[in-house]
Amino acid sequence: MNIQITSAFDSGNIEVHAINGTTAKLSIRKDKDSEFFQWFHFRVACEIGDELELDIGGLKESAYPQGWPDYDACVSEDRDYWGRAPSSYDEASGTLSIRYTAASNIVWFAYFAPYSMERHHDLIAETAGFEGVAVRTLGHSLEGQPIDCLELGSGDKQVWLYARQHPGESMAEWWMEGALEMLTDPADPQARLLLQQCRFHIVPNMNPDGSRMGHLRTNFAGTNLNREWHEPSAEKSPEVLCVRNAMDESGVDFAMDVHGDEAIPAVFIAGFEGIPSITDAQLEKYHGFRNRLAQRTPDFQTTLGYPTAAEGKANLSMSTNQLAERFGAVAMTLEMPFKDNRDLPDAEQGWSPERSNLLARECLATLAEMIDDI
Repeated sequence: MNIQITSAFDSGNIEVHAINGTTAKLSIRKDKDSEFFQWFHFRVACEIGDELELDIGGLKESAYPQGWPDYDACVSEDRDYWGRAPSSYDEASGTLSIRYTAASNIVWFAYFAPYSMERHHDLIAETAGFEGVAVRTLGHSLEGQPIDCLELGSGDKQVWLYARQHPGESMAEWWMEGALEMLTDPADPQARLLLQQCRFHIVPNMNPDGSRMGHLRTNFAGTNLNREWHEPSAEKSPEVLCVRNAMDESGVDFAMDVHGDEAIPAVFIAGFEGIPSITDAQLEKYHGFRNRLAQRTPDFQTTLGYPTAAEGKANLSMSTNQLAERFGAVAMTLEMPFKDNRDLPDAEQGWSPERSNLLARECLATLAEMIDDI
């Protein structure tokens, strides 16, 4: 009997071209009104013991073709634990071949472990129940979904954490879940210190439309939100507009924009080198955070990452550069891998929701160690 494949659900994305028994020819749907594509998420109905052969083609034209070599697809049979399915990439044909023996009648595959909008709303509702937490709706997406912001802490230092400008980078919201769990734990001493000295503004998902639609990088209008921070608009990027307006109200001392990187098999941060107004003190604090984080966790490193911008050449349409320039903030972009972590490989899960969650705690503990200097 032929297997059955569907992606008609939250964050689903796949096109089915042919099915023959347990073999399927597939491709990834582009983001709406955009040429970006890389995210996939689909369900296979099959028989227990089926040897699934799933070939996703057309990937030479994907957003980041360098992300496919040495990549294994994420797989789950309960949508809770996500492992990795052995995968291989043929660069000549641009085809990712996934091989998996089904242990259930239903198997889910995804580019990374999905973080659904339902789970997002559960996260907001659960966190809002803690004493001292306020929830603000900063604005709405083009499809009318709320841009949620959780606020907590009584200190004067304004800390902004925000994620999923690029909706396919779902590890970013797994990171947010870890951050919120730590900050709402009354027994955590580092969290208590941070809440005494900081006011946190946390936006777990800046792109709910793209998240629900199964996009990699853009919102409902096909806009890359992380290229809108210099002049966001209600027509193309209301998500950025409402968040930046709220930042203008509060000010920003420290900011972290949480992402995932398709090609680099490591966790790293990118800074704001190249902004016109950069100061030695600002840069010293950024480097101090980066170096302390590398000392705290072996999951973070400083050798792999993006090249830095030349003096005065920073792209101010990107949030990290814009916030560092606009507020004099210590701002940074945190990147986690879609692949495994080169330095600490995990054959079962690769980089995972669990490791994203734990990394958030290390990032906040690092901030606690140097908060007096921010």
